[in-house]
Amino acid sequence: MLVHQSLGTRGASAPSTMIEVSHLTKRYARHEAVRDISFSVGRGEVVGFLGPNGAGKTTTMRMLTGYLPPSSGTVAVAGLDVFRESVEARAKIGYMPENVPLYDDMRVREYLKFRAQLKGLRGSRVRERVAAVIETCGLEPVRRRMIGALSKGYRQRVGLADALVHDPELLILDEPTNGLDPNQIRQIRSLIRRLGESRTILLSTHILHEVEMTCGRVIIIDQGRIKASDTPANLTACMRAAGRIEVELKIDPDAASRALGEMNQVKKVQSELLDDGWTRLTLWVDSGTDARERVAALAAANGWPLRSVFRHQATLEDVFVELTRRD
Repeated sequence: MLVHQSLGTRGASAPSTMIEVSHLTKRYARHEAVRDISFSVGRGEVVGFLGPNGAGKTTTMRMLTGYLPPSSGTVAVAGLDVFRESVEARAKIGYMPENVPLYDDMRVREYLKFRAQLKGLRGSRVRERVAAVIETCGLEPVRRRMIGALSKGYRQRVGLADALVHDPELLILDEPTNGLDPNQIRQIRSLIRRLGESRTILLSTHILHEVEMTCGRVIIIDQGRIKASDTPANLTACMRAAGRIEVELKIDPDAASRALGEMNQVKKVQSELLDDGWTRLTLWVDSGTDARERVAALAAANGWPLRSVFRHQATLEDVFVELTRRD
């Protein structure tokens, strides 16, 4: 399945563009990590950038931030060419890599001050921005502590504060919740939501539930190519998984599979024998079809004990698996 559609998320008219990627390719010897991809991100959007390991996500993000040159193609951020106008473009970008490189022998406030100066801030502006990101990222309790003594959660917050310290218009976050516990993930998610109210965010993560709750649009990349670009709701609406029904009957699996497989709009039936003679049957039906009532009626007509019938609602995980599966 291929869904390639770019949607804005704010207002009736399309927002101005923050990221414009055109025919971007990256080759390593004979391997193409990124293959002629094009997409755009509107100003003010929060976009999830998803893909399996080795799909080209991190390579693409590094090219977007100017850390890695492309083999061909162009990237523009806020109208600035990332490679020809590198200094100006980078001033618009806050980048948090998957493994945040921090100086363990520096204190939090000292480190953020140092990073602000490296990014061109001077004088009172350094103090203002360091104080602002310490407050925004919840670092006040640890601002005087050595980075090497911080928990994983606080280290991630320091990395995010580093990405924010020069007040960029665009945040590019590569696995910002990597290695965090559920409470820490929830805190970072809440923080990203707040940041998305005033900035454009491109977010890469393997936690698809977080993307559904945080992002207005999703871009899925696999084997270096864009496979889908749409809202989570639109992607899940067109999935074949949306037409999947599970039913538990007390009947011979083969007999049930034959009977249910003859129903209109049923494309496939899979059975699994459970304990005490119960059988779980999974039915794949035409998209948008709800066959639960007909299944229950068939069970009643044949005198089959029916324990449950459930219509599966597609999730972003279903979309991801469908688009990136190898079979």
